[in-house]
Amino acid sequence: MAGGIVEGGERGKRAHLYNHKFTIYFAFTCIVGALGGSLFGYDLGVSGGVTSMDDFLKEFFPDVYMRKNMHQNETDYCKYDNQVLTLFTSSLYISALFMTFFASSLTRKKGRKASIIVGALSFLAGAILNAAAKNIPMLIIGRILLGGGIGFGNQAVPLYLSEMAPAKNRGAVNQLFQFTTCAGILIANLVNYFTNNIHPHGWRISLGLAGVPAVLMLIGGILCAETPNSLVEQGKLDEARKVLEKVRGTKDVDAEFEDLKEASEEARAVKSPFRTLLRRKYRPQLIIGALGIPAFQQLTGNNSILFYAPVIFQSLGFGANAALFSSFITNGALLVATVISMFLVDKFGRRKFFLEAGFEMICCMIITASVLAVDFGHGKELGKGISALLVVVIFLFVLAYGRSWGPLGWLVPSELFPLEIRSAAQSIVVCVNMIFTAIVAQLFLMSLCHLKYGIFLLFAGLIILMSCFVFFLLPETKKVPIEEIYLLFENHWFWKNVITDDQNVSDGRPVATV
Repeated sequence: MAGGIVEGGERGKRAHLYNHKFTIYFAFTCIVGALGGSLFGYDLGVSGGVTSMDDFLKEFFPDVYMRKNMHQNETDYCKYDNQVLTLFTSSLYISALFMTFFASSLTRKKGRKASIIVGALSFLAGAILNAAAKNIPMLIIGRILLGGGIGFGNQAVPLYLSEMAPAKNRGAVNQLFQFTTCAGILIANLVNYFTNNIHPHGWRISLGLAGVPAVLMLIGGILCAETPNSLVEQGKLDEARKVLEKVRGTKDVDAEFEDLKEASEEARAVKSPFRTLLRRKYRPQLIIGALGIPAFQQLTGNNSILFYAPVIFQSLGFGANAALFSSFITNGALLVATVISMFLVDKFGRRKFFLEAGFEMICCMIITASVLAVDFGHGKELGKGISALLVVVIFLFVLAYGRSWGPLGWLVPSELFPLEIRSAAQSIVVCVNMIFTAIVAQLFLMSLCHLKYGIFLLFAGLIILMSCFVFFLLPETKKVPIEEIYLLFENHWFWKNVITDDQNVSDGRPVATV
């Protein structure tokens, strides 16, 4: 692993001098800041449950309701294949895709807190509009406002947590975002389970309660301190020093503060961060962090299961309440897995979690496809034993995803980028993530209808591809200070040949020795 010995007076050489102590203030700041994940999580969990509720379908999608309740010998995979219905889910992520670029500018100029506050307000407005919806346009506009909240929140929160955390604990702290995401999903499933029996407006309660995490995020954005990195970037050096001392629990922050100032000087010299990101010296961060990992996170197939778990289980012959309860169980696995990852990722590292869990996910997808190929379709109901097996396999799949691609899909990109391109790069991370989230959300039910069990084999093949991507191209980043990550690529067997020429020509910075 690349370490901290650098020839010349380069930033990063002081990493061994960093000091920190655990403080209540640091814990409060990170926990409240991480509440942004609950917005994303609650929506992931609530939208799939609402789209399977009869009252919701009767009011907005009567044709889907009729098809769902007909007992014809049609292919069971196709019961929910309706592009307007899936647009209800995917419109949020399309909105988030565009809003993240506005978030980038705000995050860089006004700080991480500003984006968190704007995101909370937008999400709150969307929740209110969705709960009061009388027609499909109102639903879609509400989803667009929710997407604005997701775009701003997902852009700022992972950066906020990574910058607040000391290097040794960055993995666990950053995964608070995934933890609150999972908690939001689980709470949404529980809410759907109970509101499904409140007729005819239970779905309004489910959608309206999205305002609760928005209010919590708004309060957190107001109360929490700005990150030292952002304050230095804005030229507020005295305030940055005070915040750094407070979150580190010590006055001995000279080494880290000097690194932040030097990183900020480089950042201020960058006039066009998006164009700068395209330089060869940042090619590893662009390909791995901004493009590869965010796209692959959605192509695992897990979010398809989270979106449509109740729909999938109903298609497989579970009753409405049984379907919601089964999805509650699988999302419980996601929360448990995230806790496991939080405690172990800084010990075992990112790569091991990616690769070990990837193997499990491949096996689960193949088993699911095999069971469905033999025992499902054409109006045939699954037996209780087969149904139980599918729930267990999906549970194991989510457990594997929840300790790998789920949390690490946000953690690894947020720690790869140097300060001068960090906000712009995080916008691309969120943009790519939302593009693929929207594509998967919009096309999954149609693909399930046409590819049938083959959709799960497709996901298995994609997981094989992404596991190879991690194995060959991603260096281990555990316990490496965030301003020293660039050293890993200068010593990587492949990336060093890509970036060295550009570095030597552009800025004369010597290559690190380890």
